[in-house]
Amino acid sequence: MPVNGCAVRVIARPGSWIETEAVDQLERTAGRFGMKLAVGLPDLHPGRGHPIGAAFLTAHAVYPQLVGNDIGCGMALFRTNVPAHFRDFDRWTRRLDALERPLDPSLLELASEATHAAGWVDSLGTLGGGNHFAELLKVSEVYDDAFQLPSRKLVLLVHSGSRGLGQSILEGQLREHGDGPLTPDGFALKRYLTKHDAAVGWARDNRRIIGERFLRAIRTTGELALDLTHNSVSVHGEEFLHRKGAAPADSGAVVIPGSRGSHSYLVKPTALAAETDFSAWSLAHGAGRRWKRSECKARLAEKFSSEDLARTSLGSRVICGDRALLYEEAPQAYKDVDGVIEDLRSAGLVTLAAQLTPVLTFKKGN
Repeated sequence: MPVNGCAVRVIARPGSWIETEAVDQLERTAGRFGMKLAVGLPDLHPGRGHPIGAAFLTAHAVYPQLVGNDIGCGMALFRTNVPAHFRDFDRWTRRLDALERPLDPSLLELASEATHAAGWVDSLGTLGGGNHFAELLKVSEVYDDAFQLPSRKLVLLVHSGSRGLGQSILEGQLREHGDGPLTPDGFALKRYLTKHDAAVGWARDNRRIIGERFLRAIRTTGELALDLTHNSVSVHGEEFLHRKGAAPADSGAVVIPGSRGSHSYLVKPTALAAETDFSAWSLAHGAGRRWKRSECKARLAEKFSSEDLARTSLGSRVICGDRALLYEEAPQAYKDVDGVIEDLRSAGLVTLAAQLTPVLTFKKGN
């Protein structure tokens, strides 16, 4: 369905639930200058003026607000040496308090020179709030062993971004240039892309440091298996590809997390996803929100205490010192990740590599 010459596509099976507001935001964004392709992925949901779970291809225009304030936000997956059967929730809970303390200076050595130059070093190694987390998972099913996930060991998934650095970049951009497009013939675009690239690198380093902090806290070791950015803009030929809550399909395997109370999946993009514009070279980055944050407490408080929400139906535990965040990030607030995966499979975009089951989820404290 074209909008002002821009192709608009929503990838979902008939009957899959996607809010009308999210589709409306997708179509409004598609009508802006330079838009050539707007794709809503199965986790599409409304954002602040622009949808989340979407990818946009533009010519002669870059829109920083489509990337958003958490530039470089993404997922990092680590193999660990924790036996898959091991559960030491009480000790883990005590030790993971370390993630709320000042960073060990030795961990700063993991950050690149560019990250140090970008500033905000005091924020390195911190998750932030919202839907950010660090989670131990068991590899419960392996469908394709080419990715060598350790079925007898736990894995660690870290979701975080560029923290205050990305926020400061977007605020400065909007203050100086408003929400209009940046065009290739202007200095402002080059300056934004330089700052954007630094924030993407900062976020990648941040996930690596968070992972190392987590592993040290529970007295184990591990190694980075993959790192994916899902908030970014990149040069794509002579055009620009914006991803807002969209995982890259052209960079190998993709991890798609569910809520803290559901499975996550490692998937392999097909050639349709990786090599054509059908899904704008992108995949869903998660389950996608079903409820707005402001609605969650009212919907859940009469049925569940915060203690109830610290345990899930899969037997996993949640460490979160922020009671409001426990409700805002409750599994019920998210779409069914299995439905999202089936939408992608039905569209011919992915094949399954592994199913991951949460064991322990750490979120921001007070």
